[in-house]
Amino acid sequence: MKTILIPTEDHDAMQAVLEAGLRMARIFDSYIEGIAVRPSAGTYVTVEPVSSLAISGAFDGDAARNARAVFESFMINQGVPQASAELAGLSFGWPMQDGFDDSFIGSHGRIFDLIVLGRPGRAAENPRMPPLEAALFESGKPVLIVPPVASTTIGKNVLVAWNRSTEQAHTNAFALPLLRMAEQVTVLTVKGGSVLGPSGEDAVRHLRRNGVKAKALTVEPSARTTGEVILERAAALGCDLLVKSAYTQSRLRQMIFGGATRHILANATLPVFMAH
Repeated sequence: MKTILIPTEDHDAMQAVLEAGLRMARIFDSYIEGIAVRPSAGTYVTVEPVSSLAISGAFDGDAARNARAVFESFMINQGVPQASAELAGLSFGWPMQDGFDDSFIGSHGRIFDLIVLGRPGRAAENPRMPPLEAALFESGKPVLIVPPVASTTIGKNVLVAWNRSTEQAHTNAFALPLLRMAEQVTVLTVKGGSVLGPSGEDAVRHLRRNGVKAKALTVEPSARTTGEVILERAAALGCDLLVKSAYTQSRLRQMIFGGATRHILANATLPVFMAH
């Protein structure tokens, strides 16, 4: 994970996003790039429960400059050097002056190893859903979703939410560099919350053969949803990272009936490493 993209805008989790992005960059000695993002032209109206309310597409040069100032001042204050042709390793850059629509995250993100965004919420001051959707469904790369309060560690104690799906297999593969460094990895299977596929024990064997200190755990949901069980178990184990695929069910079905992805996006208090 040598290249990290941080879309930057004014929301209440931006400081936590910058801290988490830098923490990841220090682990992997990475280049961090910031861009200013804005809502796409027009007004959004959506039934997705964790999206923001209707918002205007207005965005001016001052907003882009403010986003850059927030990003660069954070990096400078943290002692991160500015990238140059001669400098490899930990560094930062802001190569594009203008702000871009949310959709640009999906295309530009394809040349990065990781995209870092805030966890979406309903309030106007919360991170918006469209940047996350663009990153997940258009970039083909994993996303680190950060709650409003930054954690002091990321990736030492990891919970993998194994649901046997193709999407989770992709997510595990993206997460391997982090999983290999973890002190503890728990592969959780929630009974009734999986599709047909390899068991949690099978997934653990694969991870161990790839140098991961993994163990399997299978639990009954009782009266709780799969998403509730995943977050409760992550808290009980003291995990500082959740590795979870996005939308194994269709997004429309999750919007109507609920689902683990929807619950986690609305309620996670730890960083979530997610891919589709």
